[in-house]
Amino acid sequence: MTGVRATIGVLGGMGPEATILFMQKTLDAVRANDDADHVPLIVDHNTQVPSRIKALLDGEGDDPGPALAKMAERLQVAGADALAMPCNTAHFYARTITDSVSIPFLDMVQLSTRRAVELTAQGGRVGLLGSPALQATGVFENAMADSGIRAVCADDNDARLGIIRSIKKNGPSKQATDALQKAANRVTDLGADVVIVCCSEFSLIADRLDCDVPIFDTLDVLVDACVSFSNGKLPSSEAARRSSAASIPTKTDHQGKENLQC
Repeated sequence: MTGVRATIGVLGGMGPEATILFMQKTLDAVRANDDADHVPLIVDHNTQVPSRIKALLDGEGDDPGPALAKMAERLQVAGADALAMPCNTAHFYARTITDSVSIPFLDMVQLSTRRAVELTAQGGRVGLLGSPALQATGVFENAMADSGIRAVCADDNDARLGIIRSIKKNGPSKQATDALQKAANRVTDLGADVVIVCCSEFSLIADRLDCDVPIFDTLDVLVDACVSFSNGKLPSSEAARRSSAASIPTKTDHQGKENLQC
């Protein structure tokens, strides 16, 4: 590989182990001969971002939006050419993030919606394995609104929330894997043509799932986008939210909640 790589700023820490997994996957995605072949990352591993689940699902606790905006600002000042956030639920605040900076935000939800469209036919049903907060705020449903596909979610919020809390506390386990496999089976039983793993805690065990339909992880989609961007390939405007001042790879120096159900 030759040439200068664009730097990706990572809004991380949500959760910590998932952020490290994202970094490892980004490392593994590059066929490198030397250090300089890899994607430059600036990571704000901020474990103190207020709980997205408490704010969006329980209606209590501090608003995560201002903390995410400050992280984005810090990353831009530090030299990031684009931003990435390996947390699906936090994409509810994507507009807050993009309004705070002038560099592109590689939108994992938009990118994954595009991948789902590629994997299924018009009118296809897409099973979502995400947090209950992601479902309650309609983050993916909004992204899919004009795509010709629609989301399928099982009525198992308590089970999925339990898996998330178990992984945060105990790490990946057979118990969590078995529970997530049951959740995957439920959405395929509901007619899903493709399944999206759209919770970064679930990403830690996604490779252990077995489905009868195509299944992919949003974290892998984001990794692909980061590698491509770093190599000089800018995603489409639908997948890279940006202000009119944004460009690649210059070194310069959403928020209306809609309660949509699957």
